[in-house]
Amino acid sequence: MAREIAGVLPVFQTPFHSDESIDFATLDREIDWLFGNGADGVVMAMVSETLRLSTDERRKLATHVCKTVGDRGVTVISVGSESTHTSVALARDAEAGGADALMAIPPVATAATEYELAGYFEQILKATSIPLIVQDASGYVGRPMRISLQAALLDQFPNRVLFKPEAEPVIGRLRELLRETDGEAKVFEGSGGMHLREAFPHGIVGTMPGADLTPAVSQLWAALQAADFDRADRISNALMKLVSLQTSLDAYLAVEKHLLCRQGVFRNSVIRGPVAFHLDDELKTTVDGLFDDLCNAVTS
Repeated sequence: MAREIAGVLPVFQTPFHSDESIDFATLDREIDWLFGNGADGVVMAMVSETLRLSTDERRKLATHVCKTVGDRGVTVISVGSESTHTSVALARDAEAGGADALMAIPPVATAATEYELAGYFEQILKATSIPLIVQDASGYVGRPMRISLQAALLDQFPNRVLFKPEAEPVIGRLRELLRETDGEAKVFEGSGGMHLREAFPHGIVGTMPGADLTPAVSQLWAALQAADFDRADRISNALMKLVSLQTSLDAYLAVEKHLLCRQGVFRNSVIRGPVAFHLDDELKTTVDGLFDDLCNAVTS
């Protein structure tokens, strides 16, 4: 029986040894920790450093994660790449390896036409039978996807297409997507939890935060579902201050790995380079202070 793709689905960080090979033992500890802190599943996506992994590494990582998660929750595997051919191959492998759903960003290096992008997503969907989350990751990389294209994909593949809109303005485009699909679109908040409080009343099905903040985001999600909006606002206000420091993909990587180390999940904060953002001592102090404030908001 297919699992429901919903709830708190954190994007795991990929831990590395000092030689930048994947540290699978620490990854297993991270996944256990995520489920112990309210996750409904895990996602392999951009902050898993998929764009810095070889195709073979992506396959091995996806297979390992699917096996490690097992029956504990949903596993979503990102298969976006620079070619339709590679994305289709990754999608088939992920489905064969036990993924519950796929996710794909458009190609980053190519300013593809709407026609080409439609073909890219259509071929991934036609090659597989599990759901696909269309990720408009243009808040970090690339160009915003047209809402009409996303709506057309849902119309062509009903009950198989979900969405993770991250293009600015996030809430405005979320509303537009819901209007274009007559409210049928199933949407995940995907900006580290920053827009979760504002997006929730629109009927989103879940959120995909970074791994490091899963304990707080799971509590925020629970408060929203329980209509405890006072508690939700306290957590959300503290969360937004912390996430607002993460203005690029590399900023997310640096902050998340630092906080995973602080919480005893990771042994180190190694990121594959070259990187465009470094967390200096002054910024670490700021991050730590905001994280303390978030923890206090969760426990108050």
